[in-house]
Amino acid sequence: MNFKKQIFGFMDMLRFKKLVPNRREALASGSDAPLPQEYRTNELAKKLHPGNMKVELVDIRSLTPDMKEFTFKRIDSRAFPFFRAGQYVSLQGKIGNSYVSRPYSIVSSPREALENKLVLAVEDAGFFSGYLNREAKVGERFIMTEPAGEFHYETLRDQKKIVCIAGGSGITPFLSMAKSMEEGDESYEMILFYGARDEAHLAYKKELDALAEKGLKVIYVLSDEERQGYEHGFVTAELLEKYVDISAVTFFLCGPAAMYAFVQKQLSSYGLPVKAIRKDATCCKNLEMENPRTFTLTVRIRDKVYTIDALENETLLAAMERSGIPAPNKCRAGGCGYCHSKWLSGEYRIAENRDGRREADRKFGCIHPCVTYPMSDMEIDVPPAE
Repeated sequence: MNFKKQIFGFMDMLRFKKLVPNRREALASGSDAPLPQEYRTNELAKKLHPGNMKVELVDIRSLTPDMKEFTFKRIDSRAFPFFRAGQYVSLQGKIGNSYVSRPYSIVSSPREALENKLVLAVEDAGFFSGYLNREAKVGERFIMTEPAGEFHYETLRDQKKIVCIAGGSGITPFLSMAKSMEEGDESYEMILFYGARDEAHLAYKKELDALAEKGLKVIYVLSDEERQGYEHGFVTAELLEKYVDISAVTFFLCGPAAMYAFVQKQLSSYGLPVKAIRKDATCCKNLEMENPRTFTLTVRIRDKVYTIDALENETLLAAMERSGIPAPNKCRAGGCGYCHSKWLSGEYRIAENRDGRREADRKFGCIHPCVTYPMSDMEIDVPPAE
């Protein structure tokens, strides 16, 4: 209600006393039509953030001798949420008595998601990835999280020209980024260095060559094979300087940890700011040790209590999944905080360079089970999975 201040203060007091009866009169004269059940803002929020989605595997295609492509659709026939090219989803399923999930970078473009199509490419390495490559069948159903992750282009942070360096299966987010650039949804200029052992292990070469005809610059680098038209060896600073001005670009790296270490060492002498080198996170794996000890892990999830074995060299998350406990997780790298849990007792260690907790989490005893290893019997309080 508009309230205009009067010259004489007592007039304001008189008008103030009439606020309640005026409000009652306004309410009485209002429409008695029912309020809408849905609002456009809420509908948009559901489209962008649907939470966990039930999906069906609709197509499988071989890409290399040890890598396959998997195409999914939502069972409810709705579109997948629009995302930023370079992000990932976590695919979840039950294998035997274990609940298993792994994050995989999205291959398809954001526009393809709006057609109820989402594509992942998975290398045959690890428990769940091996299952997908060797046993998964068309028609099988899984749970998929909504897209997430910080590995994407950001106008305010990144240079106009970006250099993407892929190793092996690390090509997946860059294919999505290249498609998004070609479709006009991203404004960067992209140069892609794609390293593999030999030509047979270059996934999506046909698709990349087609994108190269539309403006994408692709440099293939083979470490174990010499072929005409390909660079040979590794992605060194010398090779990068052949194609780009190293000081005027933002680097995006996706591949094995050894590749990250090699490329960062190559770039170390250039004095680049931290923000100039972006790395896609990798899952936290089992520690390499002989005869790991076995501890007792007590897990509280609301009114349920589980007592399971946890190996010294496996993360608390891996121990819970192996025992069939549906624990929440997404990135499995200590960064997203989705598995944020309360430490109750016991000793533990956190994987090197993986402690993504806030200072308050450290102070009040919270941990991320995806990067935490037991060093004694432990007890933790875990939030329920969706």
